[in-house]
Amino acid sequence: MMTDTRAKQLPKLLIVEDDPGLQAQLKWAYEDFEVFIAGDRASALTLLRAEEPAVVTLDLGLPPDPDGVSEGFAVLDEIMAIKPDTKVIVASGHGARESALRAVAQGAYDFYPKPVDIDALGLIVRRALHLHRIEAENRSLATRAPADHRVLGNMITAAPEMVKVARTIERVANTNVSVMLLGASGTGKELLARGLHEASSRASGAFVAINCAAIPENLLESELFGHEKGAFTGAVKTTEGKIEQANGGTLFLDEVGDIPLQLQVKLLRFLQERTIERIGGRRSIAVDTRIVCATHQNLEAMIAEGRFREDLWYRLAEIVVKIPSLAQRPGDATLLAKAFLTRFAAQMNPSVKGFAPDALAAIDGWGWPGNVRELENRVKRAVIMADGKLVAAADLDLPLADAGADNPLNLKAVREAADRKAIRHALARSEGNISSTARLLGISRPTLYDLLKQYDMHG
Repeated sequence: MMTDTRAKQLPKLLIVEDDPGLQAQLKWAYEDFEVFIAGDRASALTLLRAEEPAVVTLDLGLPPDPDGVSEGFAVLDEIMAIKPDTKVIVASGHGARESALRAVAQGAYDFYPKPVDIDALGLIVRRALHLHRIEAENRSLATRAPADHRVLGNMITAAPEMVKVARTIERVANTNVSVMLLGASGTGKELLARGLHEASSRASGAFVAINCAAIPENLLESELFGHEKGAFTGAVKTTEGKIEQANGGTLFLDEVGDIPLQLQVKLLRFLQERTIERIGGRRSIAVDTRIVCATHQNLEAMIAEGRFREDLWYRLAEIVVKIPSLAQRPGDATLLAKAFLTRFAAQMNPSVKGFAPDALAAIDGWGWPGNVRELENRVKRAVIMADGKLVAAADLDLPLADAGADNPLNLKAVREAADRKAIRHALARSEGNISSTARLLGISRPTLYDLLKQYDMHG
């Protein structure tokens, strides 16, 4: 008999099958798996939540519809909603090929015909497990921040959510696709755009930024496209616009949703033809400029209201990157606050050396509606106002805020999410020192090492 220790080390396989004979046959065919059996939808989903198997084999003909496929497809849909990384292999005995293809279209990994060839199914199951492990490792690698917490140039983060954004931007940097950065005000969109430019083959060219909301409508066209001498009153010389200035480099259009409709047409023409005409000019000028843009507005809603051109959206948003708010990046507020304090103290108040415990608690507890920009401004103010060596919560003008409640999948997920969040906050406050982090968390160093290993986190 298999020991509990060995069972825990084996990969998990869930077999969803209502035929008792086939259940037994399949269970004993997988000695290198920890096998779980379910004969209906309810027990299958209970085991999925409790055990989180890497691979599921699913007979589409389940009660109360054993001669059809409706119940099987309902189970498949729920598995994809609960654990979309699960590799589901469906039996195609009911409706044969059509059902199998439909299942793959709805997220299944593969299918097998009935009657079952145990050896052939075993190969599919083991191949699915191999792919699941590779994908899990890729996800882990994609969310690991380097030891100094800097990604994409100078962005400071230890949050997997933000590391994933940086990795996405790095992957598209050396293409010429247009990138749309979506995020609330103050989340660092311009910093990410500059990081994209510096990671691209255009890094030797100019990075030009323009905030479309900060320039009056009647001047924005001239700012973007330039003008010829005498084109209008006050045009005493020929002037290049921002698009031309960024030739061979990158143009960052911040708050692109504020570009008026008539100017959207001219911008679309540039994106299609890669030529511009200055105001008052008659010749086309070829320009090789990459566009990166950002907005905090809902452009899809603006398209529905007729305030933003749909064809321009598709040209600007070839790659869309959603940037998490600071509140969605546990631990980052503390890391950033310490970096800001070091910079501002050197500039304005060298006697300030760090944060008092109540300030760190206030930083962790605040929701940061203004994101990184708000944090930077509050730390700057605090450094100026601080009387002693340590910045206090009063200097930051911050109250303690209640932590928001999560909506987790199950108790195991709740515990893991809470552990991860607390560990990330503690690591940030202790600047990665394991002994200090364990002390803050009230656990031993070996326990902390076990948790870091269990959750694939890095101190």
